Amino acid sequence: MLHSRLLTYVDEVARTGSIRKAASHLNVAASAISRQILALETELGTPIFQRLPRKLILTAAGEVLVGHIRQTLKELTRAQGKIEELKGLRRGEITVAMMSGLASNLVPGTVKQFRVSNPRVRLCLTLLTTGEDIQSAVASGEADLGIGFDFTRGSHLKVLARAAGKLGAVMAPSHPLAKRNQIRLGECVDYPLVIADGSTVIRPYLDSAFAKASLEPLPIIETNAIEIMRHAAILDNGITFLTPFDIEFERRVGRLVYVPVRELAHETQTLMLIGHERGTSAIASVLAEMLKAMMREAAA
Repeated sequence: MLHSRLLTYVDEVARTGSIRKAASHLNVAASAISRQILALETELGTPIFQRLPRKLILTAAGEVLVGHIRQTLKELTRAQGKIEELKGLRRGEITVAMMSGLASNLVPGTVKQFRVSNPRVRLCLTLLTTGEDIQSAVASGEADLGIGFDFTRGSHLKVLARAAGKLGAVMAPSHPLAKRNQIRLGECVDYPLVIADGSTVIRPYLDSAFAKASLEPLPIIETNAIEIMRHAAILDNGITFLTPFDIEFERRVGRLVYVPVRELAHETQTLMLIGHERGTSAIASVLAEMLKAMMREAAA
């Protein structure tokens, strides 16, 4: 705070052109301002004010310094506002737009952890179908944060975190292929397949891999719902194709296993957390940091 007081003194003298006027505006002794400015000039080794008979004007060095001071004071004011927001019993509302597959896996655990320390904050978790919808919601301010796969570069958006996950075969632990270290697509087609439909970000990767392997899959189910893919793999002894992010909870409790597929070894999806380029509220930033940690842990 002593540092910020000195910055305020220099800024006010630069604005008023007078130590006496600055002292009056700031309600401090003129001698205190004069003493600190002289000490600063001594430390810098150069004057920051040219002392004319009736006015003080900035030197070239002073112009550089005051530009820095004013930017610093703006940042300090912004930081103090965020701190006050956090001190206010952490109230408020956060809206997170996400792809449906993340709603019952990665995000709930983080939300539970966040709620323990922030019980007064209202969370709105909105499921959207496409990455474009999520990006639009964040860009327009309808959502504070967005989380999903393979977002394109969007205006007014900032990528806060990213983590890569490879597509692989997902099946029940009792499946004949579940204990393999790696399998091929040709082995998968002998079993019931549950495949993401054409509206998903997963489907183009699968189409490319099956085409390169000269295979034509005959799925028993095509869907855009990750939940259906997971449940079908559990109940119908089938195979679906997802990333470890999509089945984090089911893997942890032993309901599903993930087996790398040779033809999908280079097909990587990127889980991304996005926010608005102008930043977000302090409390939303707290949730964002927790989501980042979750992403790092899931990708490990």
